[in-house]
Amino acid sequence: MIELTKGQNTVTVFPELGGALGAWCFDGQEVFLPVANADLKAQKGEAVGAYPLVPYSNRIADGRFEVDGTAYQLDRNMGDHPHTIHGNSWELPWVVAHKTESHVVLTLEHRPNVEARQDERQWPFAYRAVLVYQLHNDGLAVEMVVENLDDVEQPVGFGFHPFLAAQGPATLRFEADSVWITDAQGLPIRHEKTDGEWSFAQPVDAHARFIDNCFAGFKGAAELVRPEVGLTVRVEADPIFQHAVVFTAPDGPFVALEPVTNMTDAINRPDIAGRGLHVLKPGARIGGAMRFRIARSA
Repeated sequence: MIELTKGQNTVTVFPELGGALGAWCFDGQEVFLPVANADLKAQKGEAVGAYPLVPYSNRIADGRFEVDGTAYQLDRNMGDHPHTIHGNSWELPWVVAHKTESHVVLTLEHRPNVEARQDERQWPFAYRAVLVYQLHNDGLAVEMVVENLDDVEQPVGFGFHPFLAAQGPATLRFEADSVWITDAQGLPIRHEKTDGEWSFAQPVDAHARFIDNCFAGFKGAAELVRPEVGLTVRVEADPIFQHAVVFTAPDGPFVALEPVTNMTDAINRPDIAGRGLHVLKPGARIGGAMRFRIARSA
């Protein structure tokens, strides 16, 4: 475990647990709320406040997909859930490449046996990822880069999964063009405009109902306001994060607002324009940054 500090901010980093963050506190108040999920066995029962999603975000249906006519099958990685989820970087140890009091650079190299590529059950392509956490006086910056280390083209998506503390009254606001309505297992089945109940253009009670959906055309900004503790968290993401996965629950202690590049199951949806999956040639890289800004509200 590593602890970073800057001004009124402290955050713990777990390189060995998929590059995850533990608690992030501002002036003693939780910003990222550590959450334990026994189904995510690679996190070893540790409560984490955020973690990277590489080399794809959210679900791949039944862990199956094809690239250039070759079929691949991934193992389940979330308990009995039938779909492989959140990539594999959260399942692997990262290496500390550089550290200061307020800043850490983590790296990860995933090198499967390419001669037995179709037997690789975690992810069949080689890649390198770099993850940067930088505390500032007003919050936390997160930068991510993924490089294709393989000798073939590789489909890539990425994002970040924070649990924003939201105990008590809280409102959520963000703008997006549309939302994917999902089936009972979280896979997208139809596309709707963000009208009516799906509009968050104005502040909405973050605990009003259960939501676990991917929004497309995310405008790169979101705001969570907690009036009882006088704290506002503003999320700002680069344009490459064209999607946002949002999880809320009645009386839940957190809100997950995940800036991501790709829609859920993007790898199996080649007919959908703007699905957010990027195909990297050998040696190519792609990346993006986001920032979580903290302010005291009146």
